[in-house]
Amino acid sequence: MKGVRLCANGFEVHGEDPLASLLAFLDSILRGTGQVMFQNNSYTGLLFLIGIAYNSWLFALAVTLGTAVSTLTAMAMGADRILVRSGMFGFNGGLVGIALLYFLQPVPLTWACLILAAACSTIVMGAMLAAFDMWKLPALTAPFVFVSLCFFLATARFGRMELTGLLPTAGLPKTAVVEGVVDASTIAQGLLNGIGQVFFQENLVTGALFAAGLLIASRVAFAAALAGSLGGLLVAWGMGAAEPAIRAGAFGFNSVLVGIALSSVFLAPNRTAIGYATFGVVVTPFVVAALAAALEPLGLPALTLPFVLVTWVFVLACRQFERFRGDQEASA
Repeated sequence: MKGVRLCANGFEVHGEDPLASLLAFLDSILRGTGQVMFQNNSYTGLLFLIGIAYNSWLFALAVTLGTAVSTLTAMAMGADRILVRSGMFGFNGGLVGIALLYFLQPVPLTWACLILAAACSTIVMGAMLAAFDMWKLPALTAPFVFVSLCFFLATARFGRMELTGLLPTAGLPKTAVVEGVVDASTIAQGLLNGIGQVFFQENLVTGALFAAGLLIASRVAFAAALAGSLGGLLVAWGMGAAEPAIRAGAFGFNSVLVGIALSSVFLAPNRTAIGYATFGVVVTPFVVAALAAALEPLGLPALTLPFVLVTWVFVLACRQFERFRGDQEASA
């Protein structure tokens, strides 16, 4: 088609005719899906969607709808076109979409809430981009976390929001005990599930497809995701976390995102950054456990809040460390 060509990371579109505009919009949706793991790559986003659809067509539809709504909201508000095209206003909406369908029953009211919440994620994203500009901090998945938690809290006062029963049971945290025996099978499954759980997917094929999507976009991101997932589950195992949670990837997905963010996105990839990212990966399971305990009395999940907090702290901290100043300039 005239004005449209395939490039290394997706469609390159020139022109304003309706078909070209539609292709550009679809490309932005795929890029938004890829941006959940920092990849501005349509092929990566497509593999992510295929992986989700393999496990659940319902979740794939929720991600697509959430990403589309948040992207359309950004376009309607006149957001920066480069940010819109690269999927930066889409990924939080996609995560909001899948989170609502994961924790709420897929009834018509939930789908309506999904559309509203995805649009809200764009507004929160815009607000955080403006507020954090002075600190040069990324918003990351904070809009997804804040919007999702707001809707989950609202279920306590809105009787027509039907839960799936997957939200944590509200109550004071109980003392943990070592549960189950971790073996090679636990580690193998937890490794892939840790990547899959970034999108709430506990499925080995889905996790493998996500890893493949990262590999075609960035070998560094691929390696960081595997190392992050492995690091998160090994720390959790060493600290006596329950075997079912380790196998499910519950302690891996935040570490996956931290590993990618610190080793290849916000710092130039080198030995110093890799060591710093490893430090962040090791710390993250402790933050996961702490936030899970802190939010348990409210009956709320931590989602990707541990990743957000760890990454913010580590990105801010490295500005005071001489070893990282050149790295930050290189990655800017």
